[in-house]
Amino acid sequence: MIKSILDNDLYKFSMTYYYQCMYPEAIGTFTFKDRNNMKFNDMFLIHLKDEFLKLKELSLTDEECEWCIQNIPYIPRHYWEWLKTFRYKPELINAWLDEDKHLHVEVTDIMYKVSMYEIPILAIVSELYYKFYAINLGNLQYQVEKPLKPNCEVAMENGFTFMEFGTRRRYSHDVQDYVCKYLSENCPNCVGTSNVYFAKKYGMKPLGTQAHECFMLTAAHTSPKDANYIVMENWVKVYDGSLGTVLTDTYTVDEFLRQFSRKLAKLYDGVRHDSGCPFEFGEKIIKKYESYGIDPMSKTIVFSDALTFEKCAELKKHFEGRIKVSFGIGTNLTCDTGHPSCNIVMKLSSCQINSRKPKELCVKLSDVDGKEMGDPEEVAVYRYLLRNQGK
Repeated sequence: MIKSILDNDLYKFSMTYYYQCMYPEAIGTFTFKDRNNMKFNDMFLIHLKDEFLKLKELSLTDEECEWCIQNIPYIPRHYWEWLKTFRYKPELINAWLDEDKHLHVEVTDIMYKVSMYEIPILAIVSELYYKFYAINLGNLQYQVEKPLKPNCEVAMENGFTFMEFGTRRRYSHDVQDYVCKYLSENCPNCVGTSNVYFAKKYGMKPLGTQAHECFMLTAAHTSPKDANYIVMENWVKVYDGSLGTVLTDTYTVDEFLRQFSRKLAKLYDGVRHDSGCPFEFGEKIIKKYESYGIDPMSKTIVFSDALTFEKCAELKKHFEGRIKVSFGIGTNLTCDTGHPSCNIVMKLSSCQINSRKPKELCVKLSDVDGKEMGDPEEVAVYRYLLRNQGK
């Protein structure tokens, strides 16, 4: 199911290099959450653990290493040389079913290692789910191309660009393989993919932004009132202007905008929307840029929250001539097969800045009720802190 160590999203590599630079001793625990509360059987769990065991066989080859050095230049050679030594440790992955047959998965390790597990675990769970509980697709090419072709036509007719972001909830490796192949050959409006393996295989551009986890780690050992600003400053130190799209919703967009200073607004190429009403979000972002005397047309919003191609067309039309837009489309590319899609995530649940410091619980808020993650009491504390700033 996972064919290469590069069968992962680009931002996992950029995040792990960021941790090596800024938090080399930090330890983290990632926890799986199924928002649909699906039920699984014992045989599913056996197969899941078998797939996890196969992860230890993956390693970065010399040829893959050289490709990464040439095509992902903002992450230096020494990182890719380190990655050649990295091996997944399946024994660190704790997976079980509770008495109601709901799935739980946790993994703990040094942050620059444990972050690598998130996407493969989600992709394996997703593919196994469809193998166990969905009807076989039959003619793969027909079933995938049937919605893909008209969707690409929507993008081309409406003149918007998009990125393939579908690794974590893909129907299968083979479905994503065919989607990327088709996009690379037939859709010039697709400007790249988050999956580094498929970027390499099909000559696509590997693309990505940031993860919620880096804001969650920072907030846990400082404060949610400062985390956005600290991460944005640190990101510039590490990447020197590359990877210049900042994630906005870890502690709500309003809190992000409070910390989005004039300097940072000028430094970053744009922002990423991942929850809440995209139209309201865009209006707030435009207003913020204009308040700083920045031409919004010099910046880009990347929308990435449960997008359909029709919604992308609406957003493109709404913001035409006001701010540049692009789109990251995941589930509606790699799981547009007629079956209900999984709604699974894996987020940082606790961390330690180093082994001498106490463990801290991590929290993700959101601009949508129900998408927050963390201990309920800790979530309430974060909301209180953000409501009562300056009091």
